[in-house]
Amino acid sequence: MPRQTLLSLYFFGIFLQAGAYGLTFLLPALFADFGGNEADVGFVLALTAIATLIVVIYSGHITSWLGIMPTIALSGGLITVAGLLFGLAGQTGLIVEAAGLFLGAGWGLFYTLTPVALNRVIHPHERIQYFTLLSVFIMAGFGLSPVFGAAMTRLGFGMGLTFLATAGLCGISAILFFWLAAPMRILTIEKQIIDKTRLTMTSIKQVMTSRAAIPIIMVGIGASVFAGITNFQIVYADAQNMAYADYFLAYTVTVIICRVIFAQFMGGQSPYAVIALLLGVMGFSVMLFILQDSNVFLYVLGAILFGIGYGVSYPIIKAMAANEAQPDIIPQTLQLFGLSYFIGVFGFPFLAGHMIVNGGMAILLWTVFSLAVLECALATGRYFKRL
Repeated sequence: MPRQTLLSLYFFGIFLQAGAYGLTFLLPALFADFGGNEADVGFVLALTAIATLIVVIYSGHITSWLGIMPTIALSGGLITVAGLLFGLAGQTGLIVEAAGLFLGAGWGLFYTLTPVALNRVIHPHERIQYFTLLSVFIMAGFGLSPVFGAAMTRLGFGMGLTFLATAGLCGISAILFFWLAAPMRILTIEKQIIDKTRLTMTSIKQVMTSRAAIPIIMVGIGASVFAGITNFQIVYADAQNMAYADYFLAYTVTVIICRVIFAQFMGGQSPYAVIALLLGVMGFSVMLFILQDSNVFLYVLGAILFGIGYGVSYPIIKAMAANEAQPDIIPQTLQLFGLSYFIGVFGFPFLAGHMIVNGGMAILLWTVFSLAVLECALATGRYFKRL
């Protein structure tokens, strides 16, 4: 198989499977169909977070047993099961809780291993180009699946059918990844790749006492902001009489365009100043969500600014975590970076759901705004060498 054909099929599979994560943004609507609320959504996503953290920590052991591409195919199978369970569920309880666990395990393996597999068939000078493409296809998948869900709803189909359809697409991606295992082995550039890195208490202490600790903390805070705004966007949009598909479409297109344009820009000479500026834009976008009152222009503008602020700052923060890590513990640093991200993106909704149920959407938005300010303050403090 020609390498370009392999990469094209690989990215196609990435796009199909990434759509499953976007369905987490539709869980409030799905749960509302059978009497669940935002707190129930938060609890299921907390289970997702637990499963994600466990499989990320042990992903190296799984890949040494199965191989990397079969493990990615396994992740597609796990996510397919999760989509089927969500789509067939008729109430809160064990079925949706199991679905959350399957989703977390599948997404943790998928998100952690897909860049590792890609790295095996590209040259070092190609990494920026292909890792950017990877992030674009992931973003397109999970950003457009809520738009797909909105279209299905307008056509009169239930939200459950959206989950079932997406599960089918994930099943296709799982078969595709398994089929690509042999061509991937043949086209591997570095034939002997052995991952000797393990996350131990000693390495965790080394990382969290280094300068890389600040970007690791920042990504967890930023992921919480992202989860607070995006996971319950459908609740916010309904309260404002808006179309949540407008948010997801504007946000997704903005992030894709910005990541392509700024693919080789890692902050210039003053990366933390750039990060602080971008996080200021993110905070301003959250304030727009707080202040706007059923104004379509401000609603879409908020989505665009959030895409610029969060979407562009994330890869720069990740680069700074690697740049400020000690060379011998860069793998562990990036692993902790990913764990911090997953804690925020899957763990924060547990708190957010209770905030909405007990205090309303305004409480959540002000909390998210405070977190955005805190993250911006950390970047500013690092820029002025105060942290």
